Amino acid sequence: MTDIKCDLCIIGAGSAGLSIASGAAQLGRKVVLIEKGKMGGDCLNYGCVPSKSLLASAKTAQGFRTAEKFGIGAVEPDVDFAKVHDHIHSVIAAIEPNDSQERFEKLGCTVLREAARFIGPREVMVGADKVRAKHFVIATGSRPFVPPIEGLESVPYLTNETLFDRTSPPRHLLIIGGGPIGLEMAQAHRRLGAEVTVMERGTIMPKDDPELVEIVRQRLIEEGVVLHEHTDITRVGGQDGAITVQGQKSGGAFDASGSHLLVAVGRRANFESLDLEKAGVETHDKGIKVNDRLRTSNKRIYAIGDVIGGRQFTHVAGYHANIAVRNILFKMPTKNKDDIAPWVTYTDPELAHVGLNVGMADEKREKYTVAEWSYDENDRAQAEHANAGRAKVLVGKGGHILGCTIVGKNAGDLIGPWALAVANKLKIGAFTSMIAPYPTLTEVSKRAASAYYSPTLFSGKTRKLVSLLSIFD
Repeated sequence: MTDIKCDLCIIGAGSAGLSIASGAAQLGRKVVLIEKGKMGGDCLNYGCVPSKSLLASAKTAQGFRTAEKFGIGAVEPDVDFAKVHDHIHSVIAAIEPNDSQERFEKLGCTVLREAARFIGPREVMVGADKVRAKHFVIATGSRPFVPPIEGLESVPYLTNETLFDRTSPPRHLLIIGGGPIGLEMAQAHRRLGAEVTVMERGTIMPKDDPELVEIVRQRLIEEGVVLHEHTDITRVGGQDGAITVQGQKSGGAFDASGSHLLVAVGRRANFESLDLEKAGVETHDKGIKVNDRLRTSNKRIYAIGDVIGGRQFTHVAGYHANIAVRNILFKMPTKNKDDIAPWVTYTDPELAHVGLNVGMADEKREKYTVAEWSYDENDRAQAEHANAGRAKVLVGKGGHILGCTIVGKNAGDLIGPWALAVANKLKIGAFTSMIAPYPTLTEVSKRAASAYYSPTLFSGKTRKLVSLLSIFD
């Protein structure tokens, strides 16, 4: 057995763990980084990177079908799914060196590639090695949640951890779950030639503005994705190539058949194998308990990223790493405020959000004004036939920006300035005072902000004022 002593021991080499390991090592701290699976974690290997690579292939395929509107002959694309698979994994391979063991060892980290378990408040066992550290950071991420549906355990089903290994297309993909993962994969596979049926217990994308979700819903239906909302799945059966799903919908029986099944109903935090009770670390039903500085019930141990069960996004994991570095290394009492983090569903059109939407504001009894602008009033959107979209901004007392939701082309990019505004408590005038380049989709944000002032600007009182001022010409 080898005894290793260090300043910081990080368990998990996904987005959160790698971010803090890199920062701490470059600041001269002795760092031990532990990973029992693949370096890069879920984001690189099973999540953001492969899913967006698949979406890129699907978008290219759809471009062939819709070329007519640009004066180019439309054709049905020849999709080679094996080469789509190769494209996905070539992208992973291109990014992989940034997350590799070799890179982090060059930064000065000691990298251990086995499972960790706590044996005390300040010690973990990793294979035959015992690691003692001044501080620990648990960044073990999450895994797909598999619901307790009768028969599911005996059926070959897919999750995001197995979906991207396929080299042949599904004939008919059944998807349980109408959240971001389910809908992104539904549209992607439909565009790549598969039949797709989505089943959701409630409504699709329930955390987002229903009015703007409707724009995404209609696009999916237009492209041939079959949506079954308010559908309670009770049983799954069949075998590879012939899957059946049964349940209830609107008081009646429901059934669907397909060749493959994807389960996409959420995530579950990874912490069960860590023996946290031996370290005095408390948990709850969604993950590890932390305070507003991301410290656990053991003051020497922090937890960041998906494992705490909050907003499970790569960018939030990176943000958590920054907070942990400030608290542990710089002794700066920095609080977590991940309610300011944006999220994006990368369907086409994209749906992006930050801050409060109407439902959230009403629940908090916030007073607000809604300012909106449609893509079909934007010249760049018209030029690119990307008219299906809208920006919807909530403005509170004193003109402070409470939140923004955008549905439409490049909504994920357009939400960036609104995220800046929410994080820094800016007022709506910050957008009206900027000059947006023409013709760009950025003008949608500026025009939405300007719409906030329209009722006052063009009111009878303002008209009288302008008339009065004309006397001084």
